[in-house]
Amino acid sequence: MGDFLLVQTLNGLSFAALLFLLSSGLSLIYGVMKIVNIAHGSFFMVGTYVGLSVILKTNNFFLGAFAGGLAVGALGFIMERGFLRRFPLQALPQMMITLGFALLFRDLSLLIWGGDPYILPCPEYLKGSVKIFQVVFPIYRIFIFFVAAVVAVALWLFNEKTLFGAKLRAAVDDHEMAGGVGLNVPMISGCMFGLGAFLAGFGGVMGGPIFGVYPGLDFELLSLSFVVVIVGGRGSLLGSAVGSILVGLVDNFGKALIPELSYFTLFAPMALVVALKPTGLFGKE
Repeated sequence: MGDFLLVQTLNGLSFAALLFLLSSGLSLIYGVMKIVNIAHGSFFMVGTYVGLSVILKTNNFFLGAFAGGLAVGALGFIMERGFLRRFPLQALPQMMITLGFALLFRDLSLLIWGGDPYILPCPEYLKGSVKIFQVVFPIYRIFIFFVAAVVAVALWLFNEKTLFGAKLRAAVDDHEMAGGVGLNVPMISGCMFGLGAFLAGFGGVMGGPIFGVYPGLDFELLSLSFVVVIVGGRGSLLGSAVGSILVGLVDNFGKALIPELSYFTLFAPMALVVALKPTGLFGKE
């Protein structure tokens, strides 16, 4: 029983690390721009496909990861500047635009890469397993912990210690006042949309050796990332981290213990958090 709990906890935490890479960008996008981005799961999927193509061409996993992130980040920036900024703070048009892009990205992915599932190859030195107490655990999943921790620290330093981070916090707290004191809120929003897309694409390649990539992955992960944002609170980096851990553990244990009720065990705590604290655990009014 102890080994089972340890394995499920480690698996849940490795899944939480990937959820953090996906949901932190979504949380910042929603926090700054109030956009319910239905295409965010598509960023994860497209980034994985692009990373796969680069890895197969260059045999360099990390080049593929950054290429996938940069390609999707550029897509996100163009999408925000060319389309979403025409409907500022208009939830329904923005949601419909992102839904349209999600369907477009899905069809283009199916056209370019086909409908077969792929598993991304990870570097040779990250293959194999290590023994943790009496449990054998893959080295690559431990590496994912490290990547998520580095990204979390980098985002914290960016948000708390840089001038652009200060401008971002001002835009999150009150975008109208931020615009009134001379901040270029539209440009900040475009950059944050691009950064959120980059994190999703980068996270997709990081998760490729574990989950692979296939048509439909986008909407499967989109629902989980929204649960993370709702539980943790919009615009909160700490909320994304805590929400990812909670959702990763609950989802993993729910599927392992009572698979028939796995969705109930995931969405019931979310409903409870929303009922008790509508802004999420670390969200602001």
